[in-house]
Amino acid sequence: MKAWTMFNKTVLDNGVRIISERLDHLRSVSLSIWVNTGSRDEEKEKNGITHFVEHMLFRGTRNRTGLEIAKELDAIGGLSNAFTGKEHTCFHARVLDKHFRPLAEILSDIYLNSIFAPEDMERERQVILQEVNMVEDTPDDNIHVLFNREFWRDHPMGMSILGTGETVSAIDKKDIMKYFGECYGPERVLIVAAGNVDHEEMVSYFRPLFETLEERASDCKRRVPLSRDTVSVYFKDLEQVHLCLGGEAPSLRSDDRYTCAILNTLLGGNMSSRLFQEIREKKGLAYCVYSYVSSYIDTGLLGIYMATDRESVDPALETVQHEIKKIKRGELASAEVDAAKEHLMGGVYLASESSDNRMMRVAKNELIFERYISSEELVSSLAKVSVDDVIEVADRIFQDGGVSLAALGPLKEEELDKSTLQFDSH
Repeated sequence: MKAWTMFNKTVLDNGVRIISERLDHLRSVSLSIWVNTGSRDEEKEKNGITHFVEHMLFRGTRNRTGLEIAKELDAIGGLSNAFTGKEHTCFHARVLDKHFRPLAEILSDIYLNSIFAPEDMERERQVILQEVNMVEDTPDDNIHVLFNREFWRDHPMGMSILGTGETVSAIDKKDIMKYFGECYGPERVLIVAAGNVDHEEMVSYFRPLFETLEERASDCKRRVPLSRDTVSVYFKDLEQVHLCLGGEAPSLRSDDRYTCAILNTLLGGNMSSRLFQEIREKKGLAYCVYSYVSSYIDTGLLGIYMATDRESVDPALETVQHEIKKIKRGELASAEVDAAKEHLMGGVYLASESSDNRMMRVAKNELIFERYISSEELVSSLAKVSVDDVIEVADRIFQDGGVSLAALGPLKEEELDKSTLQFDSH
């Protein structure tokens, strides 16, 4: 028996979008407030302010203290969280359907009525500074910060979402109120739910609260980033060298995004992938090795991460180079591509069984395409990708002069064999 789903969307006069996907077979509902504002909207001097705002919205409103917010969410069994990305921010929670109304009230309150009390700002500032320090003390996290900084140099996309110790320390209430006023207007707000939820009831609750938001003149104008081919080596006395390399990949709106997802799976996206098998299983050069795709509205990145001993850096990079060259030369069987497709398709359908994942997908599709995209449409698009498509996208991403590398650990730049970053297929 196929579960019945129903998608609905209502746009308020001021631009706030209220969207739901009804899943009658579930007892839960995932509710979220999304803002189409992220760290790429920040000025360099205010780097980290979007993440600071996210933290402060849970610190207290005109109606609740931070402790009361936490207690009320716990009392309804809410699995609540929030995150800041480079392009958007999300505040969300999942509860039993009977607790939808109290959850809606709490999330509305934190978005509409947060007071950004100076004393709370100082406490939260210390928490964020600890978070920044924690990343800097965690090489497998910090290497991605360092890589992005060089790959998207001179663009907000390259800045850390958390900000730096210097910028976070300098942000004050005036900065936050100005930024919130400019970049959190109603035209940027999505209220999204997935699960056992009635759309009309949802609209009747949120409309009177959010239609009072006034449209604001915004200075948040995004510019397209340009990636750079750089080699950056950061010497640090560690046990291993942490490596991150990659090239510019298709954007979220590109038709080639499906091909890139398959290439990523083949390259280092699972345990049967080429890099995992060659570098870890066969040669024992690294415990952790994987590839990943970071895609955005107007650009993307296909990256590779691994950590290895100083003596194994060049052999590991040579192996990456060799496997990429093989794909670019066409040494790729249709059965291998089909297996990658099946892996991704399985992930799509398994994710669809979670109300949280459904909510996330509905929201992101609205932010990117302004429409609903079903699992079936996604799977159909993956199925159309050919072997030649994968080869062509690999050739575009990994071209000589287009690949960047960052290294963190007991290594100096002059010790690195940079010829391993040449990916001409011959």
